[in-house]
Amino acid sequence: MRLSIEKGPAPTYALLASELSLTASEIHAGVERAVLAQLARKDQAGKASVVREALRQFVLNGARYAFPATRGGMSRGMPTGYAAAPLADKIVQPNEPAPVWPHKNGTVRGEAFYPLYPTVPEAAGRNPALYELLVLFDAVRGGSPRERALALPLLDERLAG
Repeated sequence: MRLSIEKGPAPTYALLASELSLTASEIHAGVERAVLAQLARKDQAGKASVVREALRQFVLNGARYAFPATRGGMSRGMPTGYAAAPLADKIVQPNEPAPVWPHKNGTVRGEAFYPLYPTVPEAAGRNPALYELLVLFDAVRGGSPRERALALPLLDERLAG
C-alpha cells in the first residue's frame, strides 16, 4: 500500500524501513512477495513500482479474505475504519465502541482492531496519506457492508491514481 502513494521513483528500502518502522530486509521481502504476486514490478535498475490495477483489484476483491479482521477487547489506540477520516464524516457513529489499533500513544478508547502489522500505528502517524489508505483498507477487510460500500470507491479512486 505504501508504494501506491509514490508518484515518482520509489524510495529506497532504507527510507521505507525508517518510515514504516520495519527493517530493510522486511521491506525487501515484502517487495519480493509483491513482485511474485504481480502486485509490483521492478525496472532494470531494480526499483519497485506498484502495478496499480492489480493492487486495486486485489484490494477490492481479495483483501478481506487474505487479511481477515482480528478484534479484541477494549483498548486505547488510534481510530480506524469508520471511526477515522475519510469515513468518520460519512458514517453516523454507532452506540458501540469505535475500532482502534491498539497503541500506547493512542488517544481514543475503543474495541481493538488489530492492524495488518504491529508497526502500522507508528507508520500511519508519520504519513497521513498512508493512514487514510490503511483506514479504508480496514473498512474493507473488517467493516459492515455499508462501511465497505463507502470505503471501496474511496480506495478505488486513490489506487487508480
